[in-house]
Amino acid sequence: MASIARKGNETSPLRAPLIVGAGTALLFAAGIAAIALFGDPVGRPPLARGALGAAPEPELRAEVEHDPVDTHATPVRFAGEDDPLDEPSLAGVNDGFDPPATRHGSDPGDAEQRHAATVNPHALPAAPLPGLTEDGPSGSLPVIGPDGTRPDHAYARTFHADPEAPIIAVIIGGMGLNRAVTEEAINTLPPEVALSFAPYSRDLQGWIDRARAAGHEVLIEMPMEPYDYPNNDPGPHTLLADASETENARRLAWVMSQTTGYFAVMNYLGARFSTAGTPFEAALRRIEARGVAFIHDGNGRRAAIESAATAAGSRFTIADRVLDEDPSPRAIDERLLMLEALALQNGSAMGAGFAYPATVDEVASWAQGIESRGYVLAPPSAVLARRRAEAGNDVAESRIVQADAHH
Repeated sequence: MASIARKGNETSPLRAPLIVGAGTALLFAAGIAAIALFGDPVGRPPLARGALGAAPEPELRAEVEHDPVDTHATPVRFAGEDDPLDEPSLAGVNDGFDPPATRHGSDPGDAEQRHAATVNPHALPAAPLPGLTEDGPSGSLPVIGPDGTRPDHAYARTFHADPEAPIIAVIIGGMGLNRAVTEEAINTLPPEVALSFAPYSRDLQGWIDRARAAGHEVLIEMPMEPYDYPNNDPGPHTLLADASETENARRLAWVMSQTTGYFAVMNYLGARFSTAGTPFEAALRRIEARGVAFIHDGNGRRAAIESAATAAGSRFTIADRVLDEDPSPRAIDERLLMLEALALQNGSAMGAGFAYPATVDEVASWAQGIESRGYVLAPPSAVLARRRAEAGNDVAESRIVQADAHH
């Protein structure tokens, strides 16, 4: 035993081979790990792969590895089912989620509007236009400009057509109350189809900005008293036949100050108010004084409407047909065919509908083949101008129509 044992830190002959072997094994394992992590010296890619997916190609990996770090970049965020960001957003609509104030104009909705205004050749200028508004008790009100420019001309869509061609205008009302239908109308209807917005719509200006960026003329709706009021109540700012002129003026000012960019005011309901005589005439005088046209949807006593509008000196017209009193697709299509017959007979026709999905779908389908049938789809302002010119009511508008016809 004395020949085998050693004192202190000396190693016995039997333990030395074991230590050498262990050291060799450790070095071999370290080499394998280095190759797996960094690749071997001849340049082959590492044999190890992550558990979450395949590694990128060598050239792509090098590009990622050398990309400089942007310390101001916003991290990618994946929204869950309960996250408000997961809800599709629409420009101009506040769904209860306010984007961070640090975006500084990078809101996707804003970018969409800027892109539409730049790319869409039909886009109308952003409202308000300089000199066409003044401060009112509830917001900006339209006003005739210092140079005589009227909002109903400035915010109208330019129109060019043969003066002998039968033209047809369509207005879809009730916009802004239903997100899906309003978005569908803005995006799918031809730009010649005008959209009339309810004054109670959430973020009304945002909707009108989107509509004008898509090329649509816009109107604002004036709630008027129906015969079955208050059982059928158009809202707290309804113009009433028995209200004082001051009160009706206040309500009208509220309606007209909710947004900018509309060329005309349109009635919402109002069968009783439109037959009230003096109250209706007074409202039309105020609208005319601000350089804004008036269009009635045609649901009421035409003689009473025409009498009040003529007495007020209003630039007005009345739609020939309500398109969706029966909101079935077949009935709507029949009314659209009636417009064609009227346009052929009278040179122009105008239809008014409501924001029903069937109305939007049928108008979009009907409009696709209108030119092949010999008609021209026109904005309502063009039908109004042609009718006034034919009646000899406005020499300036007659010149506008003739000039457009020669373009």
